[in-house]
Amino acid sequence: MPDAIIKPKRTANCPKPGPQSLMVSTRVDLKAILSSASGYLTEAKPSPIMSRLFISNKGDGMSVVGPMMGAPYAVTLLETMVAWGARRLLFLGWCGAISPELSIGDIVVPTGGLIDEGTSLHYGGRNGETSSASKEARGRITEFLSSQGLSYREGLVWSTDAPFRETPGKVESARNQGAMAVEMETSALFTVGRYREVDVGAILLVSDDLSSLTWRPGFKDKRFIAARQAVCGGFARLCRTK
Repeated sequence: MPDAIIKPKRTANCPKPGPQSLMVSTRVDLKAILSSASGYLTEAKPSPIMSRLFISNKGDGMSVVGPMMGAPYAVTLLETMVAWGARRLLFLGWCGAISPELSIGDIVVPTGGLIDEGTSLHYGGRNGETSSASKEARGRITEFLSSQGLSYREGLVWSTDAPFRETPGKVESARNQGAMAVEMETSALFTVGRYREVDVGAILLVSDDLSSLTWRPGFKDKRFIAARQAVCGGFARLCRTK
């Protein structure tokens, strides 16, 4: 592909996030991770774009960055983190179930993302195709979840730019292609990970349910809150798993 005019780059003033980084989608999960890792992480300056970066003060090459929303911004942040030295990146986000086999509070480890967002198209992806998670990153995630006694489901997810245009027809189409859940960032992160030759994997927590073609929010559901607490509380172990 042709080289770009504007490139992410590292300058003398850039923080050093280390090779292992956890990208956190939501502000509430970022807050939970910071609370569970009190004394372990120090905020770095300057901040990347509109997010906050926290780097381990233990010298173990780990960092956490967020929040973010949507494929364009998530990829802008990913590009920045890669330029600053990150090579193994894990994404923590929320998703909506479109398969009746999923329930609110379930943990999903995406094998790939069905591309229905525009960002992937600029990195060699095509609309309707699937971008795959790094096998190495998936292995680290599943090893971590198993070690914590947490059950999970692996499968395809559907990534869209337009959460308010998740029509019954689109949900049915994505489900017919094998997607279990819908969210906004995963397919683009996987596409750019492949393009930049870095490992990218994801953990998604089922926060709501569209499988009946009506919306059932579960953001206050005890099962969802428990899943969030379990994953956020173990972030350091998650990043260390190789």
